[in-house]
Amino acid sequence: MHVEFLLEEPSSEEALKLLLPRLLPTDTSYALHNLHDKQTLLKHLKNRLRGYAQWNVPDLRVVVLVDCDDDDCADLKRQMEEAALDAGLTTKTSAGGSAFVVLNRIAIEELEAWFFGDMEAIRTAYPRVPASLGQQAKYRDPDAITGGTWEALEHVLQKQGYHREGLAKLKAARDIAWHMDPSRNRSTSFKVFINGLAAM
Repeated sequence: MHVEFLLEEPSSEEALKLLLPRLLPTDTSYALHNLHDKQTLLKHLKNRLRGYAQWNVPDLRVVVLVDCDDDDCADLKRQMEEAALDAGLTTKTSAGGSAFVVLNRIAIEELEAWFFGDMEAIRTAYPRVPASLGQQAKYRDPDAITGGTWEALEHVLQKQGYHREGLAKLKAARDIAWHMDPSRNRSTSFKVFINGLAAM
């Protein structure tokens, strides 16, 4: 199997570089494509998927990953699904349990929620972060953190003396993803992502 990943930002690319070897079988090849922003990814998604529909690659799969941000999650998912179906490609949602080509996934609200889903990884990367952080009401449900998860991560790390000049998102993604254990992650959207990969 070969998997093409369409991503909206560099930090997703950096995190997946470290996570995918732990999430995919060793005989699966893959390529990461960073489209640099969500609007560009969504604007060109249908044409990219039409291109993939013309590929003569056995067992090709395409994973599209975007942040929800402030968008309506259902509307965003519908837009992604329609792009795939218009390109003639079956999605996991439309396949109803059968084989599919495209896996559309949304990080709620942003990729950094996946990092908050593994507090041990955050604390291993940044040891001054208190062990009690995950028990605080704001951080118990990573996908429900309000006000932006990257801003929340920046606040947490700066409070402990890290990233004083502002959150370096690529560095934080590498630092934390290196220590992540997918089996202990508490983010629902991360679990949905890895379950989708398993279903492929």
